Amino acid sequence: MKLYEFQGKALFEEAGIPIPRGALVTADSRKDLFAPSAVKAQVLSGGRGKAGGVLLVSNMEEAEKAADSILSLELKGEKVSALLVEEKMDIRREYYLAVTFDGEARTPLFMVSPSGGMDIEAVADREPEKILKLPVDPLWGITDYKIRAMADFLGYEDKKEFAAFVRRIWKLFREKDAVLVEINPLVVTDKGLVALDSKIELDDDALPRQKALFETLGAEQLRITGQEGEKGGGTITYVPLEGNVGLISDGAGTGMLTLDLIRDMGGEAADFCEMGGLTSPEVMYSALEQVLEDKRIKSLLVVLIGGFNRMDEMAEGILKYFSDHKSDLPVVVRLCGTMEEEGSRMMTEAGYPVYDDLRTAVSDAVRFAAEGE
Repeated sequence: MKLYEFQGKALFEEAGIPIPRGALVTADSRKDLFAPSAVKAQVLSGGRGKAGGVLLVSNMEEAEKAADSILSLELKGEKVSALLVEEKMDIRREYYLAVTFDGEARTPLFMVSPSGGMDIEAVADREPEKILKLPVDPLWGITDYKIRAMADFLGYEDKKEFAAFVRRIWKLFREKDAVLVEINPLVVTDKGLVALDSKIELDDDALPRQKALFETLGAEQLRITGQEGEKGGGTITYVPLEGNVGLISDGAGTGMLTLDLIRDMGGEAADFCEMGGLTSPEVMYSALEQVLEDKRIKSLLVVLIGGFNRMDEMAEGILKYFSDHKSDLPVVVRLCGTMEEEGSRMMTEAGYPVYDDLRTAVSDAVRFAAEGE
């Protein structure tokens, strides 16, 4: 999962890594725009500076013009939907610093260069001697002598500050299951080292361990880009199975747990259907349409754990579907999370039981399916 710069810097700030003061600005909300500042397009592709996606401004008039200009851009096929506006920094030097994985050696790899702010691939081609690469034993972690070697290579004198900075980067890399943490440039200011940019990519295979983080970041990206599914948001994953209990969940982790519980209680799911974490009434409606095309289903189990999803909106989607499609199918809904009380009220008033205990909900769904055979 690739992160926008503002998302990467939020992780930096959480990890104690210095970043410039900044604010996120969209076409619909410019109240946090300020000057003097650097106005930066938020896109997942690179090369935005050369394409006019980063502009320095001195006053609010220039800031407004810069925002208009950048928000009208499409960079490498990606429409600019948001800006990161940051304070101008008094920059003394620019470095490059990154930690990633060496595919051949199968080990983490730190890279530093005194040629920060430049295309690192171009530096590697023309002046490879300006890049220091140091593999890291994942068990030992980044050692003191390798940190000193990086500081010496860069010519940075405050070894204590540099060591603390690098160790925070390493900790973030490990704890967030990243495959890349890159700062270009890492700048030297009168206040010390500051991450002027961020490029972070998380390991998609880490989703089971980092479910909450992925859902939070995914929700932010959906809100910024406005990219929604055909019926209003979310991405439906549907896999047909062999059982008779229809299953819909709002996330993959919740869905996998529920599948196991269905089997533990003697039932078999007719499908695995999850709505991609962040969802909407329209996506709920669409998921119900897809799942209930299977006429083998004898009961329906909808498991919603909340997070960024509002339970009243989930109830809205369910009730709209069954208003449009009359059915005697037993429906078991487990609601938990934001606006849970309102969602439960809506469901109960419409005659649908609501569960707050997952095991009880699964048990009843399995029983209803068995009774319907």
